[in-house]
Amino acid sequence: MQRIGVFVCHCGTNIAATVDVKKVVEMAAKEPGVVHAEDYQYMCSEAGQAKIINAIHEKNLTGIVVCSCSPRMHEATFRKAAQKAGLNPYMVEIANIREHCSWIHKDMEEATLKAVILARAAIAKVNLDAPLQPGESLVTKRALVIGGGIAGIQSALDIAEAGYEVDIVEKLPSIGGRMSQLDKTFPTLDCSACILTPKMVEAAAHEKINIYTYSEVEKVSGFVGDFTVDIRKKARSVDMSKCTGCGVCSEKCPSKKNPNEFNRGLNNRSAIYIPFAQAIPNVPVIDREHCTKFKTGKCGVCSKVCAAGAIDYEQKDEIITQKYGAIVVATGFDVIPLDKYDEYAYSQSKDVITSLELERIMNAAGPTKGHLERLSDGKAPKNIVFVQCVGSRCSDERGKSYCSKICCMYTAKHAMLIRDKYPDTNVTVFYIDVRTPGKNFDEFYRRAVEDYGVNYVKGQVGKVIPQPDGTLMVQASDLLENKQILMEADMVVLAAAIEPNKDVRKIATMLTASIDTNNFLTEAHAKLRPVESPTAGIFLSGVCQGPKDIPETVAQAGAAAVKAIGLLAKDKLTTNPCTAHSDELLCNGCSQCANVCPYGAISYEEKQVNDHGIRETRRIAVVNNALCQGCGACTVTCPSGAMDLQGFSNRQILAEVDAICR
Repeated sequence: MQRIGVFVCHCGTNIAATVDVKKVVEMAAKEPGVVHAEDYQYMCSEAGQAKIINAIHEKNLTGIVVCSCSPRMHEATFRKAAQKAGLNPYMVEIANIREHCSWIHKDMEEATLKAVILARAAIAKVNLDAPLQPGESLVTKRALVIGGGIAGIQSALDIAEAGYEVDIVEKLPSIGGRMSQLDKTFPTLDCSACILTPKMVEAAAHEKINIYTYSEVEKVSGFVGDFTVDIRKKARSVDMSKCTGCGVCSEKCPSKKNPNEFNRGLNNRSAIYIPFAQAIPNVPVIDREHCTKFKTGKCGVCSKVCAAGAIDYEQKDEIITQKYGAIVVATGFDVIPLDKYDEYAYSQSKDVITSLELERIMNAAGPTKGHLERLSDGKAPKNIVFVQCVGSRCSDERGKSYCSKICCMYTAKHAMLIRDKYPDTNVTVFYIDVRTPGKNFDEFYRRAVEDYGVNYVKGQVGKVIPQPDGTLMVQASDLLENKQILMEADMVVLAAAIEPNKDVRKIATMLTASIDTNNFLTEAHAKLRPVESPTAGIFLSGVCQGPKDIPETVAQAGAAAVKAIGLLAKDKLTTNPCTAHSDELLCNGCSQCANVCPYGAISYEEKQVNDHGIRETRRIAVVNNALCQGCGACTVTCPSGAMDLQGFSNRQILAEVDAICR
């Protein structure tokens, strides 16, 4: 019989306000194997941990149960305390009586009864536990950064500066990401390219950084410290080692009517092109979908005019396999499609544009060379209306329920820039709320109103109606004045919601990383581990984790890099011994456990088994302990009961818990 100590935490009033803590202690003390039970206001505090350590020494405890908050928060804390006292840390069980009990109940009697049941189940589990010893795995001292925007570049630079090799994989022909499309940045209104371009150049020149542009992650296997990644380096049809970046091929290319993705489709580009002037690498790529040579076999002008002989029509995709110790995901964002918001006439009028399209129009390298003009007729607009929260904070299925966070600020930026350069232009902003939660952000918004005379109207735009003369009629409401507004506009700018890059779900599946209902990657813990994925060795950087501005993105990129560096600095990692294992005598090789394993930790081998004196070859499930996270999905799926978790019999525990609950 084990000698178990039970420690019940008040968690201030988080638990004690709903659960009768004293009664839980009293009931737990009567359970088989329990030789000590006590409560304390904050069990995770230094004084609370000291109580656990002293009890282990004084009562010769062989296992402990802590009735407190989620094990995600403090299981490691209590395990370290137990280990400090000389107790095997895997003889510690957590009964979550906060999230699973006190926070979801209002009736104290009901909550107390449930807390007692949770405590008894944890005690039963400790009675069946066995001490475990962690293993070790080696660390590959190389990092992978998926995404070459400002978040990916910053993470890569920080890791490389610490002395580790870094590979950046970017699916577009150049690094730079969304920030490369911006003209100015808030709240300082400095040039976006002036901030970003030096970092792009530094990343390209850094001896520890290798950049794979026009490439995608094809496959990920392995585990923390030892990931194996297949990278598909797509054929550019241009030899990067020979190309001088002269641009003659783009100039001479006869196929020039292809939508320019970098300018959001507002103008056209050649079939062979460099995305933008500061692109890195400054090497063109052939768009095979629109290239005449690839469509018909004719043309070949770019090859004829290329003095360096860099054009290679026969170039094939290349698969590069590399090992990494840590992976940083920085896949970025895009604006939502507006096909479900036809009340704003986005598909009906060229003069209804998104904020990102306005960025390109106002950029000196954009489709209008930086001149603010209507796309329909090239005339300068005199009345501009901005519509906030298009697709953000939506209560219906068309848009997103969350606030996109950056829209209020970049709209204020656009309004100020327009009023500064074109003072005769009237600017009206329709908003629900103005949200400016950053350093000097509110002052920035107030400048737009007070110094630049931007007209902010609290209300929503109901409809935008194109008129025969080319103007736009905006129908809206003014909630402060309690009246309807009908006003003419020459241009309407929609602050469309942002969403994660469309590839993030595929990336998350390959990495076995968690995503939320909005496809943002989920952090391991919002407060304690905000840049780590629940999957060990995977770190999150930038908007792939949630909406954020550039300063916040750079800060998170640095934080993700520090976490990755901390991992890469170790020669060996301690593996979690709380993993699944297969009973060879019971396994029938059905593959059901492998099918449900979210971490791909289960494979099958043909093994010789001695079953009561009969030797035969069977197909047996084998668990990779480095990959297994001990989630237990396989144990409940296995029809023959062959899969259990290490250190105890899961079937015994389930029977014990079932008996308690009955």
